[in-house]
Amino acid sequence: MTADVIVIGAGIIGSACAHELSKRGLSVRVLDSGQAGATGAGMGHLVTLDDNPAELALSRYSLDLWRQWADQLDDACAYRNCGTLWLATNEEELHEAARKADTLGKHGIACELMGARQLQALEPHLAPGLKGALCVSGDGILYAPNAARWLLHQGGSAITLEHARVTAVSGTHVQLEDGRRLNAGAVILANGIQAPELCPELPITPKKGHLLITDRYPGQIHHQLVELGYASSAHASTGTSVAFNAQPRPTGQILLGSSRQFDTLDPRVEGPVLARMLARARQYLPGLGDLNAIRCWTGFRATTPDGLPIIGQHPEQPGLWLAVGHEGLGVTTAPGTARLLTAELFGESLPLSGAAYRPGRFTTAHAVGAEG
Repeated sequence: MTADVIVIGAGIIGSACAHELSKRGLSVRVLDSGQAGATGAGMGHLVTLDDNPAELALSRYSLDLWRQWADQLDDACAYRNCGTLWLATNEEELHEAARKADTLGKHGIACELMGARQLQALEPHLAPGLKGALCVSGDGILYAPNAARWLLHQGGSAITLEHARVTAVSGTHVQLEDGRRLNAGAVILANGIQAPELCPELPITPKKGHLLITDRYPGQIHHQLVELGYASSAHASTGTSVAFNAQPRPTGQILLGSSRQFDTLDPRVEGPVLARMLARARQYLPGLGDLNAIRCWTGFRATTPDGLPIIGQHPEQPGLWLAVGHEGLGVTTAPGTARLLTAELFGESLPLSGAAYRPGRFTTAHAVGAEG
């Protein structure tokens, strides 16, 4: 065997899986094609989302793990516990903030509803007239590419990273572009939107997004700022949508999102979409028009039909394990994904129910009777 486990993909999900497996004493060979993925293109937010119970369970569990690692992460990971402010523009959104607070509170997640005056005192550059916000204090941000490298480094000699393109996978066998054939005790597929190239049966769709970062303006914002309409945009399945999302980076820069597009693999920045995104952002932060932008780019999220990741053993290929389809929550949920997959691989009790993420849910024969 080449290694105890082969992991395909060195993004945040693959790196977290390699890290977790190396802690169990396994040798891990990580193969990465070098193609840019969501880890390098995304915002790197660590956010608790509650659009459904499975999403809440995985994001909550994962954020607890990130916070446990916080003191160990090196400075290059740029981890900050800045918290998230979910912004309400009207009474309806205030009711949504209260619902969200109730849901999170029942799961022991620290959060606080605040009115317009308190919000303005916290973030004076926000537009006047906002009705209030929900503050989720445990959320944070980090620089995901360096966090992925940190995870691999923690494995020491147990983890080997190799830049190689995989052309075929069959159970525990991996075929490389250069003609080599590798074998392992288990293979983990964690390469995002490229996964269907190796497993065409996986229902993964690329979802394009635009991001922009400003020059350095320390103190402009202090929390991650997200509009309460973000969830409906995040889970849209057709068309083009935009939603306001802004992060205060440790450098003093402001990172702005977000947009979502289907039916395109063109990586070019699209002026009309970027303009819509920035117009939306200026509704919340009017002063953005006076700031300099230094870079804008795009990336692709790996989405599934139900918006949840695919985590577990392939139902028709024993020894092939899947950790794909995390959409915009890959950075947040990487630690929990790795713990869940590793527990399943070892046949242990799961840290949380894995039923909602099982690969077999997309095939009728395996979806029936799935257990937690």
